[in-house]
Amino acid sequence: MRFLIVTHLIHKRNSESEVGGYAPYIREMNLWTVNVSEVKIVAPIKNEEFESIDLPYDALSKLSFTSVPLFKITEPIATLKAIVLMPLILLRTLNAMIWADHIHLRCPGNMGLVGVAVQIFFPFKTKTAKYAGNWGENLGQPWSYRFQKWILRNTFLTRNMRVLVYGDWPHQSKNIVPFFTASYSEAEIVPVKQRDMRGVIYLVFVGTLMKSKNPLTTVQVAAALWRKGVPVHLQLLGDGPERNALQTYVEENALQSIVSIRGNVTSEVVKQVLQESHFLVFLSNSEGWPKAVAEAMFWGCVPLTRPVSCVPWMLQEGDRGILAKTMDAEVLADDLYNLIRNSGCYHEMSSAAAVWSRKYTLEKFKEAIQAFI
Repeated sequence: MRFLIVTHLIHKRNSESEVGGYAPYIREMNLWTVNVSEVKIVAPIKNEEFESIDLPYDALSKLSFTSVPLFKITEPIATLKAIVLMPLILLRTLNAMIWADHIHLRCPGNMGLVGVAVQIFFPFKTKTAKYAGNWGENLGQPWSYRFQKWILRNTFLTRNMRVLVYGDWPHQSKNIVPFFTASYSEAEIVPVKQRDMRGVIYLVFVGTLMKSKNPLTTVQVAAALWRKGVPVHLQLLGDGPERNALQTYVEENALQSIVSIRGNVTSEVVKQVLQESHFLVFLSNSEGWPKAVAEAMFWGCVPLTRPVSCVPWMLQEGDRGILAKTMDAEVLADDLYNLIRNSGCYHEMSSAAAVWSRKYTLEKFKEAIQAFI
């Protein structure tokens, strides 16, 4: 089978001629491509060394790459540049789809926008799309995201395609399939660590340090909990444009003893920290399937997170974690404080979180993927 992937992910080719990118994405795509004979990837590619968060593809011998220019449509000048580049991008995408037996689109994103438009001209080819964003209606989403969802839902324009979305949403077209993702294998399942609620309470944030994920509010929650007399320590795992501002805030407010900004770390370090932490504090504005939340739940680390996308379903409306009703750090600290003081309720929530998340292992993820190919 000739398997085509159209994605907006910026790929890297390092000095050893390996090609890869963001590790969680690459791990998933290795599962999609493990049983196909030929793979073509249409994506932006640049020559750059891998960072700690990156990973090369497996089986590079069966992969070929069609590079397309990186483009944006968020500003007038960038949009004009995109219009100039679009004939080349469309031609390369069209040629790749002619080549393919199975077309796989990664949405939402700029190349997802191109892909959902071009796939209309291939109604008889087998197709899948993975929509990795918030599938629910959200007026704050970019028009391009809403447009992609509209085409994907339209069974006249989008034929012979199954669209995989996070969560189980009512009143969907027949081609929409509830889906999930996974990080850990069944072999990694061990009894959930019983956290001691009488000593230091360990908090963790996992993700890119960017404004939309509100890491500053996470720091403020830790500080508010500390002011309530709770011994607390927060670790921020991840890097991003807000790191310097966060570091300055921590120093100016003398929070160095309770907040550690660790930057990008390996998946093993993330796993270890989640196993030891009491709470994940993750207050992102928008998510698809928030892997940080699912991974924390896998290890019984109770999440405090916002009710975006499929999160209320993941947390069973608050039975498997705390759904933030506000972004007021003092109120959120109260939510944590109340649960810390009720250790029985905490341990029940921790256990329920782990039981649910452990339904979604890598083995089950691989089986689910192969059913679509």
